[in-house]
Amino acid sequence: MLTRPLLHTSYRSDMSLLDSWTKRALLLGLLALGVATPLLLPDPDLRLLSTACVFAIGAIGLGLLTGSAGQVSLGHAFFLGVGCYTAAVVSGDPDDARLWGFGISEILIWLPAAGLVAAAVGVLIAPLATRLRGLYLAIVTLGLVFVGEHFFEQWRSVTGGARAGRAAAEPVLFGYPVGQDGAFFTEQQQIFWLMFGLLVVFALAARNLSRSSVGRAFNAIRDRDIAAGTIGVNLFKYKTIAFGVSSFYAGCAGALLYAITGHVNPTEFNLVLSVLFIAMVLVGGAGTVSGAIAGAFFITLLGRMTEGLGGWVPVISTQSNQTPNIFQLQNLLYGALIIGFLLYEPRGLFGIWLRIRNWWKSYPFSY
Repeated sequence: MLTRPLLHTSYRSDMSLLDSWTKRALLLGLLALGVATPLLLPDPDLRLLSTACVFAIGAIGLGLLTGSAGQVSLGHAFFLGVGCYTAAVVSGDPDDARLWGFGISEILIWLPAAGLVAAAVGVLIAPLATRLRGLYLAIVTLGLVFVGEHFFEQWRSVTGGARAGRAAAEPVLFGYPVGQDGAFFTEQQQIFWLMFGLLVVFALAARNLSRSSVGRAFNAIRDRDIAAGTIGVNLFKYKTIAFGVSSFYAGCAGALLYAITGHVNPTEFNLVLSVLFIAMVLVGGAGTVSGAIAGAFFITLLGRMTEGLGGWVPVISTQSNQTPNIFQLQNLLYGALIIGFLLYEPRGLFGIWLRIRNWWKSYPFSY
């Protein structure tokens, strides 16, 4: 017998991961689309979508920290760098006299290592979150980006230096080199399936965390931390967990992001990258896993769409040494999107989806 939407008759039903047939069907449709996409699109488009999947993993981590726990962070790029170089060192060539390397290219080793080292650094910084909040915490985390840039450029035995850089971690899964053309599938097809599968795993883990007691503690701290502490929520413990989990996601995303390109330069972990992740979370919808994923895909595909403007608008150059150029336009668009969504739709793309869904559910009694 069909029941009314969102009508739950038990606590177990209310707390289930997919509490309606619509969500189950939508998830199955997205999984089928993700599996079929490499068979339908050319390799350049698959590389862009693989990058979007990795950005989505990083955005989910920042969403847990900023959207769920209410801890503003502008230092996400720093943790991406920590994870990226951890993976690069673990996977690096041990015979290279210039750079550190342990020669373990198995992704099941270097990916958790990248996340755990980044999480450990995040836990070390977490005590600041118990003393600071709001603008002060944002400024402290912003300082991490500049400190990280200095260390990444100067620690040449790990990063290779600002000009040379180093090879990123090599994706090898159960002894099979995913980053090479295979007998049946191209390199980009295999990379996309790997990144898409990891995105599904990370998204499900974050969704389960959000509906656990830890997630409810995050929400209580976000809404009113003093009141949360008064009712027994351990602020130090849960803020530390929030920083640790967010840093773990950022470290894994940093390791995967440069495994796609195969090369990493220390100058790329800068303030622009942190702002890019802030834009993904705000545009998609802070505090929701699906919003973070939508924001990451929207921002990544927006870059491709603006690149096409160079051919339509002659004034906009595609060369970075000319003004105005396409890269300046992208930065302006990111800023305009952040301002626009904060003013008119603070819940982001997820909020727009909620409006459409509520209108459809109440039709024709939309008033």
